[in-house]
Amino acid sequence: MTKKWGKISLPLFLSLLVFNGCSSGANDSAGPVTGTVDTKGTVAADNKAVGPLSIDVMTSFTNTIPKLDNAFYTELQRLTNTKLNITFVLDGNDYNAKLDLVLASGDLPEVLKADYTRPTLVNAIKDGAFWDLTPFLGDFSKYPNLRDKMIPGSWSYVKYDGKTMGIPRSRAQIDNTIMFRRDWLEKANIPVPKTVDEFKDALKAIVKNNPAGGNGTIGYDIADATGSPSLNAAFGVPNPTYDADGGLMYSYLNPQFTKLVEWFRGLYAEGLIAKEFSALTVTQQKDLFSSGRAFAYDASAYYSFVYTDNVKKTQPDGNVVSFQPLKGPGGDGAMLDIGTRGGMYISKKVPQDKVSKILDFFEKTATQEITDLGYYGKEGVHYNNVNGEKVLTDLGKQEITVDSIAAMTPAFSKWGKVAYAGASKAANEAKQKEMEIYGQIGKTDVFGYLYSPAWVDVWPTYEAELKSMRIKAVVGQITMDQYKQFVDKVNADPKIKKAYQEFAKDYKSRTNK
Repeated sequence: MTKKWGKISLPLFLSLLVFNGCSSGANDSAGPVTGTVDTKGTVAADNKAVGPLSIDVMTSFTNTIPKLDNAFYTELQRLTNTKLNITFVLDGNDYNAKLDLVLASGDLPEVLKADYTRPTLVNAIKDGAFWDLTPFLGDFSKYPNLRDKMIPGSWSYVKYDGKTMGIPRSRAQIDNTIMFRRDWLEKANIPVPKTVDEFKDALKAIVKNNPAGGNGTIGYDIADATGSPSLNAAFGVPNPTYDADGGLMYSYLNPQFTKLVEWFRGLYAEGLIAKEFSALTVTQQKDLFSSGRAFAYDASAYYSFVYTDNVKKTQPDGNVVSFQPLKGPGGDGAMLDIGTRGGMYISKKVPQDKVSKILDFFEKTATQEITDLGYYGKEGVHYNNVNGEKVLTDLGKQEITVDSIAAMTPAFSKWGKVAYAGASKAANEAKQKEMEIYGQIGKTDVFGYLYSPAWVDVWPTYEAELKSMRIKAVVGQITMDQYKQFVDKVNADPKIKKAYQEFAKDYKSRTNK
């Protein structure tokens, strides 16, 4: 009989980092890598005498499912001497649901990607579903890239009870911003918003002006009313908030987030977000904005290049740019990623001698050579070097997407979510200068890595219901008082209060605050 790990939970979000962290269009291409540690040696120097290592991986994707025999994956597998069997699942809600079911069944792939604090993942770790990598990694002398090229502190995120249970996946910290149609603002003679109130006024004016025509203009293109990283920051949602007993309250249950829910309720009542917003998939959201139906949308900064190209196909004057951080009641609207996006976990069903070989694969993907492959592809195939710049080919624009690094543990890149391989050097440098302010004032969501045993047990009890109540509050099916009463009930649960105490203790141990 197959052993079952964890509790089945079908939540639609766990942390702010899940929402639109890597949104992109069907032809979105990843940005270039800069600022990584120099690599000693090359992958090509590895001994290829041994046949390809077969690895079964489950990971998330945000674009069209790629073919593993395309030019990119052929090159990746050649350079790493592997045969990758990758199961791609749509990022966000779909991936978490699939992950929960896989963990519950016990029928695990050899390697799977998961967010560090996912309750079902933590339960599976407790039940012995994954290898403790501590003895394999040792002092990291055999894994210098994994040691030196991950963002500082990221290895602490994959530790449970002092054991290293996964491999962190690096990503840029400067990432999310609110995209908007500058051409629509200019045509309607509307100034660029600098505050959340001005943003709401701009949404009203744009929707009334209806520049999209046809079925009407959508103001702010969102789903699930979890806010956005930028607006969450502007409303102070990620600001550490404590209950009366000194417990650190979960972001989506603190007073600041309740205020944001009420703000979204106002947007919905005035027709500034889609009526069917809560039913939209990530793909549908992207399509609404990319096709020129919506005014504003959250995405990684470099998508301003991508979406400008997309909207120009039907609206030649289209110009997508990024907002500077909007001022809100909780401060500046700038959010920083924690510098990683989940980890890779190796199933205990993998034979012991193969674990080291899989770690060798991830050590290779953290080299500059493989990391650059993930962001640019292969020279002469996916890009050409023109006057010192990597210029994507048509095949490169098709195959090199944010998903190219989905099965990898790439080296850290400061500008990986800001610069775009399809833009000129000058344009990328301008975008980096524009986004520098995010790195200076941005906030991080501590619940992307804080751990509480009590939370793992109790959160699945409330997660789906909280989402449902939040949506009902936004669309007016319940009053804000009813929503607040529900939140108060959750926060009063002794198990939740215990979790808050554990969060506070974990936060203090990491920050001395």
